[in-house]
Amino acid sequence: MDRDSLHAILAGLDAPAFRVGQLWRWLYVRGATSFDQMTDLGKPLRAALADRFALDRPAVARQQNSVDGTRKWLLRFTDGQAAESVFIPEEDRGTLCISSQVGCTLTCRFCHTGTQRLVRNLDPAETVGQVLLARDALDDWQRSDDRRQLTNIVLMGMGEPLYNFDNVSQAVRILMDGDGIAISRRRITLSTAGVVPMIRRCGAELGVNLAISLHAVTDDLRDRIVPINRKYPIAELLDACRDYPGVNNARRITFEYVMLRDVNDTPADARELVRLLQGIPAKLNLIPFNAWPGAPFECSTDAAIDRFADIVMRAGYASPIRTPRGRDILAACGQLKSDSQRPRAARPAPATAA
Repeated sequence: MDRDSLHAILAGLDAPAFRVGQLWRWLYVRGATSFDQMTDLGKPLRAALADRFALDRPAVARQQNSVDGTRKWLLRFTDGQAAESVFIPEEDRGTLCISSQVGCTLTCRFCHTGTQRLVRNLDPAETVGQVLLARDALDDWQRSDDRRQLTNIVLMGMGEPLYNFDNVSQAVRILMDGDGIAISRRRITLSTAGVVPMIRRCGAELGVNLAISLHAVTDDLRDRIVPINRKYPIAELLDACRDYPGVNNARRITFEYVMLRDVNDTPADARELVRLLQGIPAKLNLIPFNAWPGAPFECSTDAAIDRFADIVMRAGYASPIRTPRGRDILAACGQLKSDSQRPRAARPAPATAA
């Protein structure tokens, strides 16, 4: 719940307004998992809250640890559906990749999640719950800011966040709240395949970093590998990026570009990419394709990736080549998937003869 909802709940329990701040800090500063832990709340209030509400985390159905330190959790929610989240430790930060949907609205052909039909959206509790669970697992609640392991959040897991914006927005506001989890908007990145009408709203209401899953420089190719392009073609997408609130040379939009062998990795592609991005404060994230069972693509060669990156860098764009993390546990970019399926509609009962 957001603060307004908590105010309404506590008012209904005849609790004074200052209890909201106390409850909020127990939830998001101390990471309480039981109302009994909230010792500065009176016992009758704790009992009333426990009767009506739960502080459960998503259940861990499976945890996998990569040889490179990456951790992946398959999380099971109360209705039995599941999604994955991934923690990626680095020397200067720790990034949690969280999901916004079970399955995905989209069907990007290079993405493992895209082979799973959308089951449903995640609600704010399930989205924030991924962060709470990660902090539990990392023993990260009582650490000072400079020692905290989880420092960054990327909405790059399962699902298209901008097709679940209301739920995502509420969750992100909770994560950014300065009296709680307090992760700065500059440390939160939302990745979209290009839901153009929602991009400006995201910037205006949340102001988080924006990442665009581009992956092609022509509409013909992008129509095939990122089908949402048929609805919002490249020119419309890039116009929305130029208008993204708050974007400037100090705060650039990241364009993600998965490197697919003999598909989108030629020097001509790199030069066209540079041309397309003119006038947009941008940086490139070149992603070696991460294979998954049955994938229809192969990763570009190291030589092709290096040539591509060199052309982009010489044009003045930062273009780091992402080091794949967690490939051995299918935790790398584009590899997430759960076994959840959308329930089939019940067949109508056959008519009974009179």
